[in-house]
Amino acid sequence: MVSKKSDKQTYPVQLVQPDGRRVLDREHAALVADTDGARLRQLYEDLVVTRRIDVEATALQRQGQLGLWPPLYGQEAAQVGSAHALHPDDYAFCSYRETAVAYCRGVPPEQLTALWRGVAHHCWDPNQVNMTNANIVVGSQGLHATGYAYAAHLDGADIATIAYFGDGATSEGDIAEALGFAASWSAPVVFFCQNNQWAISEPVAVQSTVPLVRRADGYGIPGVQVDGNDVLAVLAVTRRAVERARTGGGPTFIEALTYRMGPHTTADDPTRYRTAADTEYWEHRDPIERIRLLLDREGLLDPEFAQRVADTADDIARRLRTATVEMPDPDPASMFDHVYATDHPLMAEQAQQFSAHLAEGAQP
Repeated sequence: MVSKKSDKQTYPVQLVQPDGRRVLDREHAALVADTDGARLRQLYEDLVVTRRIDVEATALQRQGQLGLWPPLYGQEAAQVGSAHALHPDDYAFCSYRETAVAYCRGVPPEQLTALWRGVAHHCWDPNQVNMTNANIVVGSQGLHATGYAYAAHLDGADIATIAYFGDGATSEGDIAEALGFAASWSAPVVFFCQNNQWAISEPVAVQSTVPLVRRADGYGIPGVQVDGNDVLAVLAVTRRAVERARTGGGPTFIEALTYRMGPHTTADDPTRYRTAADTEYWEHRDPIERIRLLLDREGLLDPEFAQRVADTADDIARRLRTATVEMPDPDPASMFDHVYATDHPLMAEQAQQFSAHLAEGAQP
């Protein structure tokens, strides 16, 4: 991309090339200087495991065990790298595709599919992992993250929030409003755009004729474009943005360039709007293969480690499948639970009427 402030050609931040070779970038490499062999291996394992979760969940949907699933195949590095940059007390506000972020935040695999199976309105307890459940209303999580971040600032909590959204959400008014408020009030929030090139069936070129990171210029906040398939580069830029937020520097906009290799959701057929040639470029930039090659180059990919990672991924996939298939149907009366944060007379009245209706022998 070309910066608006100068004619100098700039490029997305990258620390590892697709062939596994490191990039000489002293500025950003310094931000991940503590990422030794053990931490590189952990990043690789999380990438492999989250892809295995995604493949298993997609299979479960195809087999009729889930009503819907939003695949993240190809976007693992953007999610794993950014999740590893967060502190335990930071709060993540997701869209509906951040399964890898949830896994890295500590959500057990057994809790990842309840919403998508239709047996609950949520998957996990947000307060246990400091991360919201899936948000289907596109872009609204930007407002939630900004409000939470500003409230935390008023309470004196030195934390950051991060709002995950896709390229299509940048056309939503909610994201624009969140950026405006965060900029004006210096809210400690990181806006993390996973530009996976497609807003359902519309390419990103329909959303914007300039790089999405340029949106930050209009709000007077820092913006950075990163190779979203490079887990180390994503870790580096997100660490900087999180630290800036936590220390009173205000918001940052990150555009992670990645690609949705599969459908938008399992209800979508991407062959109707793109060809195999469209994905070929990105197949050679696979985020997992990139780190596998790096580990191999640096002597960190021995057969024992590779087998352990594969076994871990298979075990977690089995746990996910077993828990999904065995999930009990909910008590119909539970639909009235947790509608409000506190007891509400209207909900109590409706719950009583519904119970009486069931007692008369009616079907729920």
